Amino acid sequence: MQSLSLKFETGHLYLILDGVEWMFDTGSPTSFGAVEKLVLDGEAFTIPTSYMGMDAAQLSDFAGHPTVGLLGSDVINRFDIRMDIDSGEVVFSLDDLSVEGTAIPLKQFMGIPLLEVEIGGSTYRMFFDTGAQVSYFQHGSLQSFPAAGAISDFYPGYGQFDTETHMLDLEIGGQAMTLRCGGLPKMLAAGLVMGGAKGIVGNAILPGRVVGYFPRRGELILGHKSS
Repeated sequence: MQSLSLKFETGHLYLILDGVEWMFDTGSPTSFGAVEKLVLDGEAFTIPTSYMGMDAAQLSDFAGHPTVGLLGSDVINRFDIRMDIDSGEVVFSLDDLSVEGTAIPLKQFMGIPLLEVEIGGSTYRMFFDTGAQVSYFQHGSLQSFPAAGAISDFYPGYGQFDTETHMLDLEIGGQAMTLRCGGLPKMLAAGLVMGGAKGIVGNAILPGRVVGYFPRRGELILGHKSS
């Protein structure tokens, strides 16, 4: 088990390993960065310098925060992970961890987790992407929800894009929440279709609670919101 400092800045999660910051991104199948090798809980990984044309310098520029690279699901999914943003801590473990809360079943597509979300009485499958600063809902009803303004986001291989967002009331594992959701460009939305998903749940569900991400067991544990 290895405990690391965790930061939530400019809409993204960063963990500090060996004195440098890595973006924590369950939505990317591949890690990349300016550091060739890293070790987590005694497990060594070789990291490519780029993914789909994006390197650490461009990632830092798009995110508006200096980072040495991105940890994707090829590394993340080897561990049980416990996150506590409010306490600034993330724990990686090759052994099983436990967190008290609501258990959400996860499936995977290309290593990226999928969960079920209930919106307006209907159930939709969505990717769980800790690298997404807002959520996304590819559905005609998006425009009918309260407007929340435009935001600029980015994706490896595509670059930056702007999207109009709306505030959606929804439930995940019976827990009610409101998420700011946008719509993806057609090219990126095609990736959702391949995974049988209608959207993306971003990292806004993480602050204020302890979260267990256990990809090897296909489970996400949402601790109850802090009062």
